[in-house]
Amino acid sequence: MGLSGKFVAGSDGPFLREKVKDLIDAGAKKLVLDFTEVPYIDSTGLGFLAGSRVTAQNAGASLVLAGVNEHVKRILDGVRLTPFFVLAANEAEAVSMVNAKAGSPETAAPNPPKGSKARKKQ
Repeated sequence: MGLSGKFVAGSDGPFLREKVKDLIDAGAKKLVLDFTEVPYIDSTGLGFLAGSRVTAQNAGASLVLAGVNEHVKRILDGVRLTPFFVLAANEAEAVSMVNAKAGSPETAAPNPPKGSKARKKQ
């Protein structure tokens, strides 16, 4: 799924989360979010992105972010969210990743970094 424009409060964050849910409800197990056309993300956008990741994880689906630019990556790094996502340089690489690793634990649900309060469900 390709995204474009700034990913900020009042934009398409709710649409993204609903679209991810709809795709999963329809049976999708491999999701690629193409960030090539997203120059910026704010805290609200991060919240919707994290919610989409949780939705995918809970459904056992693989989710890969493709084409994340340096600015968006710095924001993910700054709030320590990068380890919770699988990142690919571009859409083709992301598709290869979800096809090669579909269903593997590290793609479907990356492990939280050490010291994280997140707990793995048993």
